[in-house]
Amino acid sequence: MRCGLLGEKLGHSYSPQIHAELADYEYKLYEKAPDEVEAFVREGDWHGLNVTIPYKKTVIPLCSELSDTARAIGSVNTLLRRPDGTIFGDNTDAFGFETLLDRTVPGSIEGKKALVLGTGGASVTVCAVLRGRGAQVVPISRSGEDNYENLGRHADARLLVNATPVGMYPKNGVSPVELSAFPKLEAVLDVVYNPARTALLMQAESRGIPCAGGLTMLVAQAKRSAEIYLGHTLPDSELARITGKLSRSMQNIILIGMPGCGKSTVGRILARKLDRPCVEADRELERAAGMRIPAIFEREGEAGFRRRETAILSELGKRSGIVLSTGGGCVTRSENYPLLHQNGVIVCLTRPLEKLAREGRPLSQNGDLKAMYERRRPLYEKFADYTIDNTGTPEETANAVLEALT
Repeated sequence: MRCGLLGEKLGHSYSPQIHAELADYEYKLYEKAPDEVEAFVREGDWHGLNVTIPYKKTVIPLCSELSDTARAIGSVNTLLRRPDGTIFGDNTDAFGFETLLDRTVPGSIEGKKALVLGTGGASVTVCAVLRGRGAQVVPISRSGEDNYENLGRHADARLLVNATPVGMYPKNGVSPVELSAFPKLEAVLDVVYNPARTALLMQAESRGIPCAGGLTMLVAQAKRSAEIYLGHTLPDSELARITGKLSRSMQNIILIGMPGCGKSTVGRILARKLDRPCVEADRELERAAGMRIPAIFEREGEAGFRRRETAILSELGKRSGIVLSTGGGCVTRSENYPLLHQNGVIVCLTRPLEKLAREGRPLSQNGDLKAMYERRRPLYEKFADYTIDNTGTPEETANAVLEALT
């Protein structure tokens, strides 16, 4: 069986990885220009296709039959070539969003106001699902009756869904709205799945609002598509298994801690064990600056170094699936936390002060190490998801990190 993803510009897609977990059929990426789509769909050598931007409406006239869901929404993201050559079109995005909704929002949303940001294809699907659940749906557009300039009229919203690409990689760190305008929110959903935590979701986290990104939706729609291709259902347990596996593979492992506590050494061991890239923030900073860290301190002082460090972390934090060793003082700037947290789990390594390496570390060599630690300790605790003692061998510490993360 030959399956795949049809789109105009696909770039990096997780779909082949997901479908490889679901079944053993071939799954390829098919980038096609607009004038190639009809011939490929009608005559191409495929059995099942997922369809993404901008062809979810383009393929509708090429289908002999549509599912009720696809017809109601006016969008097709799954094609099946039947034995007689006819093409069946379905919309599994709706199932994907329903799954995300069910796993994030407890109880009924009937009668509750739901704001949906955006009016594109994703928004149409989200709105259809929410209306089917009885919600009072309000799409927000740039220039419609309900827009970003008059959001104050919807301060009573209980659910907010971002169905736009705002905040998506590589334009991380941008939120379409400020959640302070919606004091009654009970949940926030974002169809974006890269980064794992968009700026919108991190706002929700900080306010204690239940929230989730689009990874569950991505895997759930793929599972439903695979069931259509195969002609039979797959275990529901596959959704949690694949989502968890994909999430772990995408997640960065971020090491923080005092200068000289062993982050670089432990990071290299973790990278080897996990077959991941190992990145050291200080080395990347030196490469970008064209000089060593002591020279940066001498010329620009600590303030200049910290500005450079934040700029480097802004880029490194966007990456996925790396082991990142940070500088010991990165926690002194609160703006670094979302840069690291957006795609990563943060592990603080601890080590007795007398065992900390000091060579090549200006602040460790010239300052009061104990006083530095007392200032930074609450910051390390605030940043860290896990704290691991590094008084044993680096190998033992790396194993302890892996055990904590599983």
